Amino acid sequence: MKPEIIVMLTHNDVTVSNARECFRNAADLPVKYWGFKDVGLSTREMEQLVADFKDAGKTPVLEVVSFDEKDLLNAAALATACGVEYFTGGVFSEAVLGRVREAGMKYFPFCGSVGGSPIELTGSPEDVISDAVRLRGLGADGVDLVAYRFADGDPIQLAKLVEYQLGGQNLIIAGSINSADRIRRMQEIRPLGYTMGGALFEGAFVPGGSFRDNLERVVEIDATFWGGQS
Repeated sequence: MKPEIIVMLTHNDVTVSNARECFRNAADLPVKYWGFKDVGLSTREMEQLVADFKDAGKTPVLEVVSFDEKDLLNAAALATACGVEYFTGGVFSEAVLGRVREAGMKYFPFCGSVGGSPIELTGSPEDVISDAVRLRGLGADGVDLVAYRFADGDPIQLAKLVEYQLGGQNLIIAGSINSADRIRRMQEIRPLGYTMGGALFEGAFVPGGSFRDNLERVVEIDATFWGGQS
């Protein structure tokens, strides 16, 4: 299974103000999954952004960085209004699961002990894996693993262990994929997908280049590791 690039139109956990322009300038690239955060734009602007995604045949993803159930329920309502297909991030909530299920969305909450700003994942690998298995048992479609924010061990080893337990289709790896080597690592782990946002806006792949320049380079790197396979 080839991991999908999940392009996040976000920087520092906030949706960029020109998200629609960035998307229009890169919508022709062979990237299926496009996402945003529930902060940075008005509800109307988020609805328009998701409509842009769908008009271009893309799959809309919302990632939330919140640990309060009320905030998560508000985000779920927003996702429903916008027509999002994947609701990711946040801590697991039975109430949110119910809302997501009613709306026909896929649910990938964070696994393990997460918190702080920037977000950090703490605990033993066994704790993280156990929580990932627990969340699947409670009805989540999969988990959102902030592997490169893992404070207590090797991120790649952890991701491989979670993938082994859940299967790649049930795993999204979020955050800090900012180099060709880390993209290669994603091909080794083979999750459903991995998110990338800040690196595209900061010129991590094409220094001084535009958002599109950087995403084009990421697509090229990704294809190189897969020999053009899909």
